[in-house]
Amino acid sequence: MEIKYITKPLSEIEAELELVLVVEKNFEHPFVKDYKKTLEVLGFSGNQDETALLIESKKLFVGCDSLKGKDIRSAIASAIRSILDKDIASVKLATYTNYDKCTASIKALAEGLALGSYSFTIYKSQPKEPKLQTIYISNESYNDKNIEESKIKDAITRALNIAQAVNFVRDIVNTPPDDFYPKIMAKTAKDLAKENNLECEILKEEEIKEEGMNALLAVARASRHEPRVIHLSYKPKNPKAVVSIIGKGLTYDSGGLSLKPSNFMLTMKLDKSGGAAVLGILQAVSALGLDIEVHGFIGAVENMIGGNAYKPDDVLTAKNGKTIEVKNTDAEGRLVLADVLCYAQEKVKADVIIDIATLTGACVVGLGEYTFGVMGKNEDLIDKMLHAANISAGEDAAYLPMNRHLKKGLKSTIADISNVSSSRYGGAITAAMFLEEFIEEENKDKWLHLDIAGPAFNDSAWGENPAGGSGVPVRSVISFLQKLQDNKH
Repeated sequence: MEIKYITKPLSEIEAELELVLVVEKNFEHPFVKDYKKTLEVLGFSGNQDETALLIESKKLFVGCDSLKGKDIRSAIASAIRSILDKDIASVKLATYTNYDKCTASIKALAEGLALGSYSFTIYKSQPKEPKLQTIYISNESYNDKNIEESKIKDAITRALNIAQAVNFVRDIVNTPPDDFYPKIMAKTAKDLAKENNLECEILKEEEIKEEGMNALLAVARASRHEPRVIHLSYKPKNPKAVVSIIGKGLTYDSGGLSLKPSNFMLTMKLDKSGGAAVLGILQAVSALGLDIEVHGFIGAVENMIGGNAYKPDDVLTAKNGKTIEVKNTDAEGRLVLADVLCYAQEKVKADVIIDIATLTGACVVGLGEYTFGVMGKNEDLIDKMLHAANISAGEDAAYLPMNRHLKKGLKSTIADISNVSSSRYGGAITAAMFLEEFIEEENKDKWLHLDIAGPAFNDSAWGENPAGGSGVPVRSVISFLQKLQDNKH
């Protein structure tokens, strides 16, 4: 699908359908008022993301609560998703923005178009070819705001680069585990490096052993697929900062000997979402040409059962020498991350360290399935990530405080730490506290933990996200990195 910006009024653009946003339920706006009565008959009230297709009039209306980027992105995506199965090859729409000289709404609009048009059909025996080929954005403005053409085109290009990375992540997350295992994740990283001028280093099992990553190896040992540790690097000249991003790449998680119930095991291909996000972030960073040096680390592992599986009651020695009592083999992601966090800190002296993981069901219980949790020790970094997510990127995030009293639940009588808390409460926070044990003292104020267990994968579409993999939190982290770059200038 191609998205084109054209300096022509809507009336002069040939397209099969015009997409119209009904902003703040304003049915008196010139774009809407001639169709007000028809829309009323259809019962269209203009609620956020509500759509009405007037096929004879060649109009598609969608409700949009405001001209804020978050509302525009969701409305546009919902509208595009509603016509993907229709015989419509081209769409046109106006420019929607809040302010003169501000392109945030334009960026959101373009992201909505690209994210809303996503579909995953490669496993369909007779996939429907997408009819929609071209979308035209007119310079005709909804509210007569004027923005330079070059700035609009730049905003659209940046938006499409980010959306392409998000859709790339969605494809990875949606791919079944028998077709996407650690070796394939490593190959995907190598291909990405070649296409985007990145450096790539892959550790295989023997090299992982030499690094002393025994916790990761324990998780991997019952699988027929050997683990991989992936290190991707984007190194611009004269970077403003250095950032390490660590992703949980569980290409499938059965729960191990602490076996998941069958209904919880379904869709566990999603457990590679953190690692997939790292790949997408590196792709976007390269495409955008950010002045930030970014290192991506992924522990790619499959957690399976078998006679050689690691067991509850085992004691593992992590890369930093700390011993871990295993109380639940389904708390495997933190074991993988523990070793990869140690490795990442050893390899790179970063200004900021971010880990991304579908880590705990407790985070979903606490925040719901649409919001990811942000944890750490540095209030400034936490605030910056929350702003990047909730304001700039339009992804929902919330802070979970690391209450020091919860930490006692991780005590072990025979090892340095247990891999799960003795309490059933605060599980997302105690998981973060476990990871903190593998963050060096000098780096604790540089570290952020993102638990994306809720929004990484959903059974039904929501906002600009389709059913299946969402690509969260690629947009949030990119916004965070862009702000970090700008503040360093």
